[in-house]
Amino acid sequence: MDNRKYLPAIVITVIAVIILFAISSSVFYTIQANERAILFKKFSGGLDKDNVITQGFHVKAPWNELIVFDVAETQVEETMDVLDKNGLSIKVDVSVRFYPKFERVGYIYESFRKSYVNTLVTPEVRSTVRQVMGRYTAEEIYSTKRPEVETAIRTETAEVLGSESNNIEMRALLIRSINLPDKIKQAIESKLQQEQEALAYQFRLDKEKSEAERKRIAAEGESAANKIINNSLTPSLLKMRGIEATLKLAESPNSKVVIIGQGDEGLPLILGGNN
Repeated sequence: MDNRKYLPAIVITVIAVIILFAISSSVFYTIQANERAILFKKFSGGLDKDNVITQGFHVKAPWNELIVFDVAETQVEETMDVLDKNGLSIKVDVSVRFYPKFERVGYIYESFRKSYVNTLVTPEVRSTVRQVMGRYTAEEIYSTKRPEVETAIRTETAEVLGSESNNIEMRALLIRSINLPDKIKQAIESKLQQEQEALAYQFRLDKEKSEAERKRIAAEGESAANKIINNSLTPSLLKMRGIEATLKLAESPNSKVVIIGQGDEGLPLILGGNN
């Protein structure tokens, strides 16, 4: 049997397989779970930024360029020198966690390419930290208003990065440390200690004043009660109470002799008695 007539078909098939393997990486591709992709269509409109390709196996024309974005959460740590409200230099360590908004990676690439961390996130974080801390004094940043400062930095950074022109979702922003010059730090800590001691002293004074006021009110109440009693004890009332007491004593089985007459103050006299 002459197989030579099949030789052209075999050759064509082999060449087709070789070509297919050669261009397979340009035609078939897989997007991982932590990735998103867009296409740059050379012959039909350029960057297709509105059609974001999600995870899975896909096919594309070999002349189209595939642009893959890592959308996993990223952490950046920054150490920077900032100035407080009075121009004092402060060193701040900041950590920020973020990721690109999945459906907007085409717009991020159009504006910042894949280097958006260095060209967008880091500069915006630095700028916001400097702006916020420039509204407070070193003492406020270091102690009295630190939570307020952190909240303001977190809120304003999230707004800037998440705007329609930037499209970055910020997950967290933490101020790891705030370092002041040693002399300033010691002065602030000394002032805070003195304020705490003054508050404690004022508390003791207020407590003593409250106790003194309580005693004064009690004394005034007792004095007023005594005045009422004294004013009510008229000679007639005292005589009547004396007679009542005498009668009760006369009824006692231990009483011997009761003489009704006038003694001191006109009260009856009781003479004698058995124990």
